Amino acid sequence: MRFILSVPLIAVVMVVYTALAINPNFSAGSAFMDWVLPSEAEFFLTLGDIFVMLGLVALFFEIIKSARLGPGTIVDHMLSTATFIIALIVFLLVPPFGTPSFFLLMLMALVDVVAGYTVSIFSARRDYSVNRDGL
Repeated sequence: MRFILSVPLIAVVMVVYTALAINPNFSAGSAFMDWVLPSEAEFFLTLGDIFVMLGLVALFFEIIKSARLGPGTIVDHMLSTATFIIALIVFLLVPPFGTPSFFLLMLMALVDVVAGYTVSIFSARRDYSVNRDGL
């Protein structure tokens, strides 16, 4: 159960993106929905925009997860790092993933890695107290 909670949510978003990207008809730039605003401006969202929004929500929860300390923290960091490395390799080498939307998801994975390690370091530094008086 702990391992399931350690899976990065950004990885889940990337898996859904992958499930759609293996379809040759998939395009991250295809329109998802559009509205005409009261100002009469046309507002439209693409599938890529939807994935970026899902990635931002996932990043929010990942940063909250990184603030807790416990025995599973190291596993969380390792899985987040693996998610980023795999996303980077896929972005660079697999054509359907060379889109601005996947690039932003990859950057969110990088922010997750950096934020996770940073929060853990600051939390560990705060928990570690040293008597500076020499007593």
